[in-house]
Order: sequence, then structure tokens, then C-alpha cells
Amino acid sequence: FLFLFLYIIICACALPFGGILTLCGGYFFGLAQTLLIVCIDRKAETFPHFLDSKEFVVNVLAEGQEEVSTRFAKSGGDKFAGLASRPGKRGTPVIEGAIAHLECRIVETHEGGDHVIHIGEVEHAEVRDGRPLLFFQGKYRRLAD
Repeated sequence: FLFLFLYIIICACALPFGGILTLCGGYFFGLAQTLLIVCIDRKAETFPHFLDSKEFVVNVLAEGQEEVSTRFAKSGGDKFAGLASRPGKRGTPVIEGAIAHLECRIVETHEGGDHVIHIGEVEHAEVRDGRPLLFFQGKYRRLAD
């Protein structure tokens, strides 16, 4: 199978922005409201932050933000040190330069084997012009015109 992923960074709203998870892709659903599913491995160092915070933000990275995605993909360290970011409307960390962000409130949590499945309702979203950072077959890619 071939998969093409949007590169997104999900941050739990725990002070200081302690729960950070780097994902490729995302799952949206819902007719009456926009919902997003986030699955967190119980062994992940970010696991307790998502459980405690009850809020998270999805940052959709733009082309040219490969360094940001690499920084967040590594374990340990202060991911926000020297990174341009700001608090969103709900206090969650919005990464400057991202082409979109979705601030979510966790409305349900379910057991999923070795993962916990959080369902977040999108409370605020912003989109700007730009192209998304893509990851395909082990490399960053760009959209063709």
C-alpha cells in the first residue's frame, strides 16, 4: 500500500505545553459537529498530558517546515525552545507558519487495547494560504502544480 500523509503536530494543553505528539494524518468525522480522533499509545511520554488536559490542538505544517516536524518527532527535550508559537483562542500552542490549526476539546475517551482513543470536538479553527507539508514513502514531498 502507498500512503500520502499530511504532517501534523498535536499538542495537549498542559502547562508548560508538555504533551506533544507528532502524527501523519488524522481522522475527522461527525455531521452535527466536527470531531477528530486522536489515538495515544499508553507507553508514549505524552500519554498523561492528554489524559489530564482535556484539550489539544492540531497544527497542520506547511511546506518548508521539515525542521519543525523533525524536532517534534524526536523524544525528549523542550520542543518549543526557540520555536515561534503563540497561545490559541483556547490556550493551546499554535505553531507559527502552520497552514492550519484546529483547537479541540476532548468530549469522549475510550479504551483501545494498548492505546487510548480521544474524541475531540473542534472548538476553533483557522486556515491560511499555503501548501501542506507532505510525507510519502519515507521522504518529504511537495504537491505538483
